[in-house]
Amino acid sequence: MIIPRPRHAESRPGWFRLRPQLLISHGPGAERAADLLANYLGLRGGDSSAQIHVELSAAARDLGPQGYELVIEPHRVLLSATTEAGLLNGVQTLRGLARTETVPCQHIRDRPKLPWRGVMLDVARHHMPIEFLHQFVDVMALHKLNVLHLHLTDDQGWRIEIDGWPRLVDVGAWRPESMVGPAGSTRFDGVPHGGYYTRAELRELVRCAADRGVMVVPEIEMPGHVRAALAAYPELGNFPGRRLPVWTSWGISEDILGVHDTALEFCRDVLRQVTEVFPAPYVHIGGDECPTTQWATAPSALARAAELGFSDPGLLHGWFLGQMRDTLRDLGRTAVCWAETGRHPGGPPPGLVLAAWRDTAHGALAVRGGHQVIMAPHRSTYLDYRESEPAGPSGIVTTVTDVYRFDPLAGGLPVAVGSRPGVLGAQAQLWTEFAPTPDHVRRLAFPRLCAFADSAWRSTAPDYDDFRRRLAGQLDLLRALDALPTPETTTPGTPTP
Repeated sequence: MIIPRPRHAESRPGWFRLRPQLLISHGPGAERAADLLANYLGLRGGDSSAQIHVELSAAARDLGPQGYELVIEPHRVLLSATTEAGLLNGVQTLRGLARTETVPCQHIRDRPKLPWRGVMLDVARHHMPIEFLHQFVDVMALHKLNVLHLHLTDDQGWRIEIDGWPRLVDVGAWRPESMVGPAGSTRFDGVPHGGYYTRAELRELVRCAADRGVMVVPEIEMPGHVRAALAAYPELGNFPGRRLPVWTSWGISEDILGVHDTALEFCRDVLRQVTEVFPAPYVHIGGDECPTTQWATAPSALARAAELGFSDPGLLHGWFLGQMRDTLRDLGRTAVCWAETGRHPGGPPPGLVLAAWRDTAHGALAVRGGHQVIMAPHRSTYLDYRESEPAGPSGIVTTVTDVYRFDPLAGGLPVAVGSRPGVLGAQAQLWTEFAPTPDHVRRLAFPRLCAFADSAWRSTAPDYDDFRRRLAGQLDLLRALDALPTPETTTPGTPTP
């Protein structure tokens, strides 16, 4: 009765009783997984005769790099996997099973369908306390979600310290007010908002996430969604003499980065420093919703287009992404960007991992085009959409059932292996224009994030009735972890759920 449902679980007679005096032991390389399990269950370490043992074992190699085997017998529990990632997944299964003093005996052999099972959390529109991010990571791990995509910068705020660029947080992290309602509204709340994370805070978040098997992937938006950066450093834009405030509206701003050397060197320096904080092999560079109208008139952009032989300045978008791809490649990283459809001539350059947010057909097209793809179609994975009628500012309703029935491999798409094209994973998105506090995020996330975790992990046909039965127990566990919102919390700009 856990989420996500294990691939294979065989019941066995008897019960294993959890007691404070139990001991946990581990083999070489299994220290971190054993320590995490001991912390969850309140156990102490012991020698090889301990009642719970965690080990790396070649015997589980058929379960892949994230699979695990869990054997629960009346007097002993054995957790094994070929990698630490597999062990950490097994730890979360045992955590989910150990809700009472007695755990039913069983044999579980489990592995995920997809290597990347992510959640994008937007902390740019509304800054979230670092303590909440730590809790959010732990709840992600409980659901075997292994990638936190942290949206750190946007038009409305810059949330990460960058050495040598102090105004990014002194100016870019703060706005005087926020729009009330969807893009185009003429109402504002008059309430200042801001905040940012120090490099030390983010390094500690990365460390704690890694202890739980969660990789933190940073996103630095470029070349669009950059009003906060332009407010701090106008010389990065297409019209350096133009002074802009941090944007207080929602939607898409026409103010984008220039393509001159000053802007390019800024981006390269930021990416270099970001990789010093985040060791993940991936860095997200945004790339979406970038109107190129300013490039059609800015002298520096026209000069760059002429230098490159482009008759259409819009082609600079793909060129820019290619420049940042190469920068990250030189830093030993792979660039990820949001996949657009038809907005920019020429399409995305090769070598980018694409997050397909429009629909699954668009993701399939990107796979056929030679890309690795993260499936994130908005009608199935945007958790900021309303869960029930009436629809909120987006005009779209995404129910628990919609999320649960989402199939990232629909149509027989292949899973990406090595560097080959295919579906690298799936990802849920939680944008925070209308979620200013952790409680608002929790309300939007659950129970749909439980449904997403099940769909990203499972390899069997969907069984919604079975999921609903398991969900009841999962929500009880989340409630015990204080991971659900207080009943009175509502989301600004939307009716009460």
